Amino acid sequence: MSFDRNKRISEEIKKIVSELIQKEIKDPRIPPFTSVTEVTTTKDHRYCNIYISFLDDGVDAEEALKGLNNAKGYIRREIGAQIKLHYTPEPVFKVDASMKNAMHLEKVIRELDIKQDSDEAKDEENDDEK
Repeated sequence: MSFDRNKRISEEIKKIVSELIQKEIKDPRIPPFTSVTEVTTTKDHRYCNIYISFLDDGVDAEEALKGLNNAKGYIRREIGAQIKLHYTPEPVFKVDASMKNAMHLEKVIRELDIKQDSDEAKDEENDDEK
């Protein structure tokens, strides 16, 4: 039962932080296409891990994390104002590389498909010549 409550709290924190990043925080180090992919909250609600993904490849993730950590106090205060909990969780920002990894895998698969198609075409040409 506490798992469901923990999950609901994490989802609510995700909504709040996403909105803050998109509309409130004006740090130039944080790119405009920053996405909160997941939030996990500890059982005692003292910490929440916030996984951030950047849609732009040219983003310096370390600088963006510095910008988010700079706004950590503001984010925590807004979470506390919007969610009534005994403890307001301390946000811990982490880069979620799953989107980048998925895009890389897709690129590799596409390259392999192209290579396989070209190899099959060469084999057909060799068969036609015989």
